[in-house]
Amino acid sequence: MTFDLHKTLQACKAQEPKAQQVLYDHYKGILFGLCRRYLTNFQEAEDVFVTGFTKIFSKLDTYSGEGSFEGWMKKIMVNEALMAIRSKKLIHVDLETVQPAMHIEEDLDAGMDIEIVLDAIKELPDGYRTVFNLYEVEGYKHKEIAEELGISINTSKSQLILAKKD
Repeated sequence: MTFDLHKTLQACKAQEPKAQQVLYDHYKGILFGLCRRYLTNFQEAEDVFVTGFTKIFSKLDTYSGEGSFEGWMKKIMVNEALMAIRSKKLIHVDLETVQPAMHIEEDLDAGMDIEIVLDAIKELPDGYRTVFNLYEVEGYKHKEIAEELGISINTSKSQLILAKKD
C-alpha cells in the first residue's frame, strides 16, 4: 500500500491513532537521524525526537499545505534539538581546550562511506557539530545560525571552519 500524505494528514488532524502511527512509521528514521546528528547521546536524541513528534502532532493544523511537509517537520525537530542543546549550554565551546576529534579527508567525493562521515560529525565538539549541521545540512545562513544560537556571526563562521578542520 502506498503512503498517501494528504489522507494521512487529514486522519491525523482528526486524531486517528492508526493514521498517527502511519505518519510516525513513515518519517521516524529520517527525523530520528536528524536528532542524532545534533545530539550524540542516544537518550537525549530520543527525548528530543519524542518531544518533536508530539509537537508535530499537536501543531498539524498550523501546517498550511504549502512547501514540503517533511521540511516543516524537520524544522520542528531542529528547533527541539537546539532547545535541548541551549538548555544544557552546549553551544559555547572553549576553543582553547577542544581536542581535535577526527580528521576527515578534504575530498569527500573520493568514495568515502557515508557512515564514516556521520561518525566523524558525531565526534565533533557540540558547538562545532551544531553549526556544521545547521549550515551544511540544513542550509541555514550564518546570520540565522547566530540568531538561533545566541552567538555572533563570526563565532558561527569560525566554528564551521574549525568543524571542517577537525
